[in-house]
Amino acid sequence: MQAKTLMAALALVFVTGAVMARATPGQVARLGKDLTPVGAPMAGSADGLIPAWTGGLTKVPAGFNAAKGYVDPYAGEKPLFTITADNVAQYRDKLSPGQLAMFKKYPKTFTMHIYPSHRSAAMPDAQYTNIKKYAGSAELAPGGDGVTGAGESTVPFPFPTKGEEVLWNHVMRWTGGSFTRDYSWYVVQPSGKDFRVAVTDKWAAERLGYLDQKRPNINIDFIAYYREPATLQGTIYLIWDTLDQSKEPRHSWLYNAGQRRVRRVPDLCCDYTADGTEGLRLTDQYDGWNGTTERYDWKLLGKKEMYIPYDNYKLTDKSLKPGDVLTPGHVNPDLIRYELHRVWVVEGKLKPNARHLYYRRVMYFDEDTFQLAAADIYDAHNQLWRTQETYAMQYYDAKVPGYAGISFNDLNSGAYILDDVTFEEKRPEVFGNKFRLIDFQPDALRRMGGN
Repeated sequence: MQAKTLMAALALVFVTGAVMARATPGQVARLGKDLTPVGAPMAGSADGLIPAWTGGLTKVPAGFNAAKGYVDPYAGEKPLFTITADNVAQYRDKLSPGQLAMFKKYPKTFTMHIYPSHRSAAMPDAQYTNIKKYAGSAELAPGGDGVTGAGESTVPFPFPTKGEEVLWNHVMRWTGGSFTRDYSWYVVQPSGKDFRVAVTDKWAAERLGYLDQKRPNINIDFIAYYREPATLQGTIYLIWDTLDQSKEPRHSWLYNAGQRRVRRVPDLCCDYTADGTEGLRLTDQYDGWNGTTERYDWKLLGKKEMYIPYDNYKLTDKSLKPGDVLTPGHVNPDLIRYELHRVWVVEGKLKPNARHLYYRRVMYFDEDTFQLAAADIYDAHNQLWRTQETYAMQYYDAKVPGYAGISFNDLNSGAYILDDVTFEEKRPEVFGNKFRLIDFQPDALRRMGGN
């Protein structure tokens, strides 16, 4: 019944015709003309509710200071309307099953404020050039668990025909080339009681030249250092993520501060539970989605119009306190901005002989960035269990589409995590630095851990 309801609600435009491995010259020629540089329709919706893309948000607002949080360029706008449990039925065709479930579970407190839509996504011109340059050569590796021929493209498949292509667009998307950031997540119990985990991480796209060396088949290098709580302080994760994971899976290590040693963690993927998450966010939900595609059969269901979190600058306000943001059951709705956008819809079903805590997941990707916007998670009985939303924003000073946080809600227990937020952090995120490979080695973990 749930599967039928989902399919009816999506009202999808299905992808038809033969599956093509590579973009055709005719398709590539459309990029930057009637299609945006990432392959989305340049035009808005017929009713005008979704505007045309005109280059995105690239102007830095007056008074901007990253150390104080991002100035909201749309601060003067008021909601067009608010969806509540009382009127949700009239908007259900533009909502996900997970959003509908949140209204049902929290009828008195969960709302969605719908604002005018802005297609604010923008990247540097060099990224658009590379997307067009490699669109005709990029293709999935056999089995779909990798990409070949993509060069330095950050959207290898601007014309996706398979679910795996959309997933890889998300994984390989432009995030500034590299970044260093301090961020936090909060585990919130049904009562509203919470605890904070604070992390510093470094992320470098080795494939794009943001390390002093390039190794074959390495896509991203990543280090995460736990700063709080005291019980986790000094724990460090190191990951080298590969482009073709069917040939070479991710390399991963863990520095345990208590034992003062580094060990390989070959299972640091998929449904591995990271420290400090209480099992509410799994490893392959970091960054919304990451890692191997091999455990699921993926299907591209098509596109739909959907209300998704967008332009969420309010969550970066450094004057916020946890009590302003974290309410029982869900994030404070008054801090979240929803807009109508077109999304790609991808469904993954666990393969018969594969293992994962999640049996099925339906994921929604913003057409202008291929960043995951939301996901619905189903348990072993194919019952809706968890839902997640990504609070998108444009880092207009760096031309980086990103997000101000991600929420992961357990619909059974009522607990949730608000992840990737910076309102209690003092240092702003820094994009585009080039790093040394020596700083992304297992020995570096020992140095960072003080051993």
